[in-house]
Amino acid sequence: MAASQSTVILGAGIIGVSTAYYLSQSTPGSSIHLIDPSLELFASASGKAGGFLAADWFGPASAPLGLLSFKLHKQLADEYHGAEKWGYARSTGASFTEGEDMIDGDDDHAEGEWLEGGRSRAEVAGTHEFYEGEGPAWLMRREGDGYDVISADETVAQVDPLRLSRFLLDECRKRGVQVHQPATPTSLVTDSSNTITALTIKMNDGSETQIPCTSLLFACGAWTPKVFSALFPSSTLKLPISSLAGHSIVISSPNWTTSHESSGCHAIFSTSSQGYSPELISRTGGEIYIAGLNNADIPLPDLATEAVIEEGAIAELEKTAQRMCGINGKEIEVTRKGLCFRPVTPSGEPILSMVDEKKLGRMKSRDGVFVAAGHGPWGISLSLGTGLVMSEMIQGIKPSCKIGRLGTR
Repeated sequence: MAASQSTVILGAGIIGVSTAYYLSQSTPGSSIHLIDPSLELFASASGKAGGFLAADWFGPASAPLGLLSFKLHKQLADEYHGAEKWGYARSTGASFTEGEDMIDGDDDHAEGEWLEGGRSRAEVAGTHEFYEGEGPAWLMRREGDGYDVISADETVAQVDPLRLSRFLLDECRKRGVQVHQPATPTSLVTDSSNTITALTIKMNDGSETQIPCTSLLFACGAWTPKVFSALFPSSTLKLPISSLAGHSIVISSPNWTTSHESSGCHAIFSTSSQGYSPELISRTGGEIYIAGLNNADIPLPDLATEAVIEEGAIAELEKTAQRMCGINGKEIEVTRKGLCFRPVTPSGEPILSMVDEKKLGRMKSRDGVFVAAGHGPWGISLSLGTGLVMSEMIQGIKPSCKIGRLGTR
């Protein structure tokens, strides 16, 4: 890549920092700019997701990306001691049904259907062999419950997404990647031929500055369509990405401590008569993450840090935690509460694409405008693969896996 090139990445969540991380392996860090308007980085899904990783839980379009990303997660953890630094661990993925709520085993669903009707994403994982299993000690078992292992050991793993995101950002900074935060992109600067030359950003103190820009990546999660439309007001492209809000809690349990970690983590995808599908995920360090209560009607805030937690949703999750993880009548201890906004698409597949210049309106780009968003519940799992592939696309080289079906329409 020529020295005169400058890549601007809008969004410093895990997709943005993963792209900067891989791009900085072969490109001077000083030519890479991460832009984010939030006062706190990783304040939404990148820091508040479950961190479950899978190799083969994906639809046909994103299956190659899923496998590539899973391999990269292991490589990164092996190289940088990920077990200690961001809780990388082997895991077991299991489906759990409570009593009369046993599912009928019908797997003929579209990948995106986990979003509808309170379904568990384990139900749409596809063709996985089921095995007998006892389940983790922290999971309450009752007569009539069903527990089936979906994936284990070499095909599923676990991380703490916040610590992983922070590690990637630190590595980017070590390589000289320039981080502008909090900074809001306001407009694109063009030359006499309408070719983009720079991005104007507004800093928190009200001052403005221009960042050289020859290639531009939108990796703003659920905010991607809004940011894209603001910078390309005459564009004909309407990105099919919407927001799905999800509350979560983190609890502690005497049945999940460092002494239990040798048996590995567990991700339990449950069906419930309460109208939603709880997800319970144990992570190293004594944490059990509980989520699954999603709501598409909660409006997307201007900034991730402006999200307002609904205490009714938290109370519902606490009831689930008490029922599924309670011990001898003791109250469970909630250590964190969260609300994040996942970027979702109608197909359930992410968008990884270079935008056709004809759809940019009156502007042109010297080295390309790109989109990497819409990962739904799989942003952490697909993050490293997405980062590598997008860095390759930005450099104009062949991607490491097939992503032809993940383009814009």
